[in-house]
Amino acid sequence: MAYENTVIKDRLVKLREKMAQEGIDYYMMPTSDFHNSEYSADFFKVREYFCGFDGSNGTLVVSKDFAGMWTDGRYFIQAENQMKGTGVDLYKMMEPGVPTISEFLSKNMKEGEVLGFDGRVISTSIGLDLEEKLAKIKASFKIDKDLADDVWTDRPALPCHDMYVLSDELCGKSYKEKLSDVRKKMEEYGTKAHLLSKLDDIMWLTNLRGNDVECNPVALSYAYITMDEFILFVQEKEVTAEVKAYCDKVGIELKDYHELTAFLKDVKFEGDVLYDKRNTNFLTFKTLSEKAKEAGVELKNKDNPTELMKAIKNDTEIKNIREVYLKDSAKLTEFIYWVKTNVGKIPMTEYTAAMKLDGMRAQIPGFIELSFPTISAYNANAAMAHYEATEDNAAEVKAQGMLLVDSGATYMGGTTDVTRTIVVGEISDEIKKHYTATVCGMLQLGAAKFLEGCTGRNLDPLARGPLWDIDIDYNHGTGHGIGYMLNVHEGPHSIRWRYTPNAPEAVLEPGMIVSDEPGVYIEGSHGIRIENIVEVVKDTKNSYGQFLRLQHLTYVPIDLEAIDKKYMKPEQVKLLNDYHKAVYERILPLIEDEDVKAWLKEATREI
Repeated sequence: MAYENTVIKDRLVKLREKMAQEGIDYYMMPTSDFHNSEYSADFFKVREYFCGFDGSNGTLVVSKDFAGMWTDGRYFIQAENQMKGTGVDLYKMMEPGVPTISEFLSKNMKEGEVLGFDGRVISTSIGLDLEEKLAKIKASFKIDKDLADDVWTDRPALPCHDMYVLSDELCGKSYKEKLSDVRKKMEEYGTKAHLLSKLDDIMWLTNLRGNDVECNPVALSYAYITMDEFILFVQEKEVTAEVKAYCDKVGIELKDYHELTAFLKDVKFEGDVLYDKRNTNFLTFKTLSEKAKEAGVELKNKDNPTELMKAIKNDTEIKNIREVYLKDSAKLTEFIYWVKTNVGKIPMTEYTAAMKLDGMRAQIPGFIELSFPTISAYNANAAMAHYEATEDNAAEVKAQGMLLVDSGATYMGGTTDVTRTIVVGEISDEIKKHYTATVCGMLQLGAAKFLEGCTGRNLDPLARGPLWDIDIDYNHGTGHGIGYMLNVHEGPHSIRWRYTPNAPEAVLEPGMIVSDEPGVYIEGSHGIRIENIVEVVKDTKNSYGQFLRLQHLTYVPIDLEAIDKKYMKPEQVKLLNDYHKAVYERILPLIEDEDVKAWLKEATREI
């Protein structure tokens, strides 16, 4: 008899009852908070509650006789496992023949039917796309109902934690200087007001931080900016005496987080209004639109000026980031030594290994929190690109195969992200071939030299090339930007190969930092990912233009036990040896244990 997940099925029954009461035919639940943050607090995990899948990206659509969940290639295996017996179908995004959500709804909704969703957790881009695609079937929308409120009886509270202030010295630039730059951009756009909804942009601009999103030091907030005022909407309980004094000093007017909609309905627009539809929720957009129409002004959809400003790190940020990455790299090096020394000798699971590393990182001065939950995946589990072991569900790590560990933290002075796949026992020749190709790809991209004007799409084949040569690819981007004491994933730049019409691409500029993380994922067998963080720096300038290059920030040994030189070109061998020489020179002074020092010398030897 097939397994049946009665808990999820019962929840869906109750949801469908509520949908019927509200006259909603299809109900959509994404992975999002009110700000389109990547990581959502427990309060917002509605999709997970109704289908069981807890990956960081996915959207659930439910009707009276259908439930489907859309997610990307990182999570196909995980989603299939977690949704067994729920009656929820998996839709593999970007796979041939798989419709998008709007395509699915266009085909399956009947004329005049109602699509419902909580308009605060749907971005304007998605909302407008749905309106356009479903206009031909005369679908109507109900966007002011969070149906989970009535069904999810023990729902966690909206997160609310104390905010804190960062010094101008630590940030390298004051709030007033940053605000001046934003206002100059508003003038360029011809706008008199700017509604900012993206949490890390608001935190970066104000030099404030919070703790409302797991692993992201941000506070739930909105900012309304004009040429002579700055209004910050935050939960009143989060404003400490220090934060209040700072805001009074620098001229930030504080209003309650829940007052935004009422404020927008009453505010007087003096001219056109800047907003970013990617990061403004649909309900807020609708409120803005009605007010703008009433006032006879234009809403201008442009990228948040703060997005590019915070992506290009200033000299202070870069200096601190480099120091933080060295300390973080040294600690991960010590962890790898611990794993290799103790595997097969002491009880070790994916979870206990992760807890060991998390504890080691917490000892680094200035540690604030993890930058994402540590991924510790043994052998076949590593084939799930974003697998997360738990205390109750973790594989034993034996002296055979490999352990993949993807981890990072936020410190006073930077945010880190790094992946190493560690050999813990015998591995096959096929795995060595895959591992060697992954390493070669990471090092080739890390050594990239290119002309100013290139985007990450120009560079991506450097990382994928060695894998494409053996007819392998990976279902995720190669690189993402990283915040400064902020989100571990930030834009606008990225490194990926796929051409997508109308998708924005950002030019790589000096001061940007980005991940470099190719991988191999063989379902049921093994997963490999090697990730360094690199910095964009200036190189030669001549008659051909300004050349740029990438420079490593991460200095952690590559596991030579999985390297087979027969799969490498001479220039790739040189890249590995040069990198290991730099690892040894930079990390050795930060290691105190003599045994670890001796091991590091052997681990970074020339091949």
